[in-house]
Amino acid sequence: MLLLKTFMRNLSFLLFFLFTVLLCRAQELNVKVTINADQVQTTDRAVFKDMERAFANFMNSRKWSNDTYKNYEKINCRIFINISKMPSIGNFTASAQVTVARPVFNTSYETVLFNFADREFEFEYIESQPMDYNDNTYFNNLTSMLAFYSYIVLGMDYDSFSDMGGNTYFQKALTVVNNAQGSNRPGWDALGSTRSRYALIESLNNPQMAEVRKGTYKYHRLALDTFDKTPDDSRTIILDVLKSVKKAWTINPNSILVIAFFDSKATELANLFAEGNLSVRREAYDLLTQLDPKRNIYQKIVAN
Repeated sequence: MLLLKTFMRNLSFLLFFLFTVLLCRAQELNVKVTINADQVQTTDRAVFKDMERAFANFMNSRKWSNDTYKNYEKINCRIFINISKMPSIGNFTASAQVTVARPVFNTSYETVLFNFADREFEFEYIESQPMDYNDNTYFNNLTSMLAFYSYIVLGMDYDSFSDMGGNTYFQKALTVVNNAQGSNRPGWDALGSTRSRYALIESLNNPQMAEVRKGTYKYHRLALDTFDKTPDDSRTIILDVLKSVKKAWTINPNSILVIAFFDSKATELANLFAEGNLSVRREAYDLLTQLDPKRNIYQKIVAN
């Protein structure tokens, strides 16, 4: 009897372990959250570490798609939240920087897929509070914002592997926005900032901005993933992507999607076109300085 009990206990432990491993492998995101609360005057500093764990766990432990991911396939994302005010206990005014990275095939290099500044990241949080969320219901601003960015991260990643592959997830992000609009919280309103969450998802679902999204696939799958073998061909493809981005820019030069593209890719583009065919480099330089004129980094393209 003792042997049977020991066997059953070990079997239960093994099954629990295997279930836990499979559950962990099923999730899509590998999000690291960093909280900076230096501007907030409070004696309870532990709440900010609790936030980091809770926010990351909310995004990393949930299943956001129907696909199964292995650990090495998870999408790397960093969210830096800068809390500027705590108007009352449990209420926070902040901004957030969301950065998504993607590995480049056959290299150890990670390219930035998405780099977005959310300047209206307001939320309520009490230490160890449950974080409820449902795709069809608005519970609170915090979980809606985290769910929104979970779908944005997925959409950006899928767009980079197939033409307009992120449609499903951008539609889900749009649903989050629609559900949150009745909350009267900043960032969700169609009449708000041109750099809001609403503005971002509107651009991602706008057919007039589709050239930018199509360019995401060409840039990453057809150019970067083959760059180690055919760098000149890859540069030509990326040059064509810039021409496509220009079409969207011509329609709406203030589109947050175009702005986010260059926020993500400026340094990489400058490095990519610092070498190669001179005529391609000059054409790329002319386009980049027209579409993204405020950066000096592109000078290195024509420096030699």
